[in-house]
Amino acid sequence: MPTIFYWGEDEFAINQAVKNLQAKLLDPHWIQFNYDKINGDRNEAIIEALNQAMTPVFGMGNRLVWLADTVICQQCSEDIFQELQRTLPNLPENSYLLLTSAKKPDSRLKSSKFIQNQAEVKEFELIPPWKVEEIAQRVREIAKEVGVKLTHDAIELLAESVGNNSRLLWMELEKLRLFKNNSAGTIDKKDILSLVNASNQSSLQLASAILKRETGKALELVNELLNRNENPLAITATLGGQFRTWAIVKLKIEEGEKDDKNIAAAAEIANPKRLYFIRKEIQSFSSKQLLATLPILLELEYRLKRGAEPLATLQTKIIELCCLLVS
Repeated sequence: MPTIFYWGEDEFAINQAVKNLQAKLLDPHWIQFNYDKINGDRNEAIIEALNQAMTPVFGMGNRLVWLADTVICQQCSEDIFQELQRTLPNLPENSYLLLTSAKKPDSRLKSSKFIQNQAEVKEFELIPPWKVEEIAQRVREIAKEVGVKLTHDAIELLAESVGNNSRLLWMELEKLRLFKNNSAGTIDKKDILSLVNASNQSSLQLASAILKRETGKALELVNELLNRNENPLAITATLGGQFRTWAIVKLKIEEGEKDDKNIAAAAEIANPKRLYFIRKEIQSFSSKQLLATLPILLELEYRLKRGAEPLATLQTKIIELCCLLVS
């Protein structure tokens, strides 16, 4: 399809996809004539992009018009919608219109429905940090794209090290590719340990430290995360997701559920085999204890959203959580 729509909060992944699209579609000798990037936050810019996309290619290759940060799927006047209806089905075969947005399309809008029907749509949402299987799958996909072969253990360790940070994942994979010097060799866990930055502490490691009542380690981890400019609300969201998973698993176990698939489905765990490790992590806790962590984390989120100082607020709640789990 000549119309392409990328949306989601993973800005780095979108930019990588745009670079790949540019390399695929544009002739480098004619790029200055056949490529336009237009900021899409104004109606005039949208009209300009649509008109440019209808312009015949000059020279060789294809034409690519990028309407960046467009709000067309959040708000769209009738005039703009009519222009979309007139233009998108009639784009020249070798002219491509690329729309990008950080926001999810509003499915109630006519413009969103029309674009979904007319365009090749790809989502680039950030994977929640506690969905480790999805992050590992993302590592596999990007490693294949970069041309790096990883063992299963290396994939898991790299996923744990970089979390859902696409930019960091690409940087580390490029480093690993150079290390192997484009050879056919496979990267193993030992390579990851020696080459990937060991200070890449994650919010999941923070959750694990809290669960183990390692208060000192947890306070060190949160300080390091904030020093790396991790978003305090993102840290809180990860803690909430992880403790919710632990609480649901323990609740189902106490209810007498034996089927791992049912437990995994209730806790939204993609790989039921992961339950073997989760059971070990939570064996000394009751569901009552684990469920009691959730109101504390909700209060933490509320205070941060109200403008509380991040480090002090996180430290206070981490100490509170550790004390709760000791009792």
